[in-house]
Amino acid sequence: MSKAMTIAGMVVAALLLTLFGADLVVGFPFGGAQSTMNIGALVASALLGYLSYSTYRELR
Repeated sequence: MSKAMTIAGMVVAALLLTLFGADLVVGFPFGGAQSTMNIGALVASALLGYLSYSTYRELR
């Protein structure tokens, strides 16, 4: 169960990186909302991805 949760965390982080990265670059899907919000969300999703990957490695 814990491995599944860490994989789910990595998937969510990848989705958020894709969504907010696209919004920062081309203004889709959120209509180019504030760039500070996009950068903050990118940092948070990168942190979530790192923590999920680190935990996944420890569980192996």
